Amino acid sequence: MGSRQLDALVIGAGVSGLTTAVCLAEAGLAVAVEAAEPPQHTTSSVAGAIWGPHLVGMDARVAGWAEVTLARLRQLAGDPAAGIREIGGITSSRAAQHDCVAKADPGRDPPDQAGHPTQPVSPDPPAQPVPLDPRAQPVPLDPRAQPVLLDPRAQPVLLDPPTQPAPPDPPGPPGWTDGVGVRVRCEDSELPAGFTSGWRFSAPVISMPVYLDYLQARFQSAGGSVRYGRAFASLAAAASQVSADVIVNCSGIGAHDLVPDPDMVPVRGQAVVVANPGIGDFFIGVGQEPGDLTYLFPHQDTVVLGGTEQPGSWDRQPDPATTNRILRACEAVQPRLRGSPVLAHKVGLRPVRPAVRLEAERTGDGRPLLHNYGHGGAGVTLSWGCALDVTRAVLG
Repeated sequence: MGSRQLDALVIGAGVSGLTTAVCLAEAGLAVAVEAAEPPQHTTSSVAGAIWGPHLVGMDARVAGWAEVTLARLRQLAGDPAAGIREIGGITSSRAAQHDCVAKADPGRDPPDQAGHPTQPVSPDPPAQPVPLDPRAQPVPLDPRAQPVLLDPRAQPVLLDPPTQPAPPDPPGPPGWTDGVGVRVRCEDSELPAGFTSGWRFSAPVISMPVYLDYLQARFQSAGGSVRYGRAFASLAAAASQVSADVIVNCSGIGAHDLVPDPDMVPVRGQAVVVANPGIGDFFIGVGQEPGDLTYLFPHQDTVVLGGTEQPGSWDRQPDPATTNRILRACEAVQPRLRGSPVLAHKVGLRPVRPAVRLEAERTGDGRPLLHNYGHGGAGVTLSWGCALDVTRAVLG
């Protein structure tokens, strides 16, 4: 593209930025990645992570991006350097805790249907006897009346027993698993205490620290260059300081200030990494309240435990009380975790907005500026689909 030495600059070194940079570089372009933080300090490095759209604005594009990425991740699962394994596990839902039986208060009538206590009704006065009229004459029977004889051939009429309402259909698999493949309903015996339904399936589970190193190495092998520790004050400032023909904004939660984009909202996630006591399956448990989330993702020698969903929180420091809650919840699901050494505490800010922003505009001097951010909790899930769309737009 053009005569400049650098064809494309990618801002951001999370999974979206690095995947986009890989696609552009492998298409033959001269590409650089610049970011305020290296990959291991991004939100992407904190993720569990499993394929599946989560906390992302769903529109007509998301399913296609997710499908493309699923195929790529499954291909990469054959490369040990990528840190991806296809493993089985369960996604489950908790029981609703509703006490819908009203206890009667001794000495009071039950409430009426509107919820108001019923008022006592005064009893009617005792009935008075009605005197007979002494002038009344008896009514003689009609001597011509014939007795009514029952037909001995008549069959008794049997009444149908009262019908019972049909039980409700059990809930189907969660929508975010659509496209993953075969899903099998769990037996009650497979579910942890407090969970009432679940589905078993297999999906790519990604060790994000390993995968981010893999993407960076692949990008550099394709001729790309990286520079970390440089924070642009704005996209206009970035455009004035670099000579690339195209700028691609993959800044994640940083887009809130860089663009600026007031629609970008952080959803804080905290995770705990522990030594793996021999767990091979993942587990995702969802409760009745927003943010009630329990998960565990095994990665060879470690397990990532979570989690939290705290909209609007910019706090990137681990909270000890949250750590304790995560450990207790995951131990209840998988008792083998009790006593596993804690290896790390992690916090990330999911970049959530009403919809993924993947679109093009122009810088002040007329160069193409492409946005690829706002993937929420689905950064790795949409990464290859979005990166390939960006690459097609850059190549024209």
